[in-house]
Amino acid sequence: MASVISVGGIRALGRHGANPGEQLDVQEFLVDVEVWVDVEQDSLSATVDYRTIVTSVRNAIEATSFVLLESLAEAVATALIELEPVLRATAVVHKPGAAKSLGVADVSAEVTLDEA
Repeated sequence: MASVISVGGIRALGRHGANPGEQLDVQEFLVDVEVWVDVEQDSLSATVDYRTIVTSVRNAIEATSFVLLESLAEAVATALIELEPVLRATAVVHKPGAAKSLGVADVSAEVTLDEA
């Protein structure tokens, strides 16, 4: 049975951006993810734990530095697709500071990857 696990509003701190100082100063990012898994039994070992998803997202944001939000979203999706038994992963990375500075509700980038 194919299932989609969604985790929204994962908060993480990172150093990403194109403007001067954005890669020097820590900023908050919010991430919404969906992972598709093929669950064959009612067991935690048959799926991916929510805690593992959250940890993977935070590690991807904290351990890297990108100019583009799109590149960051790809790094998060890549970290998720590498988890067993994930078949597909979508990551939407929001940058609240950029949205606020522009006077808009949201700025985000989304990437979906399929298992190779």
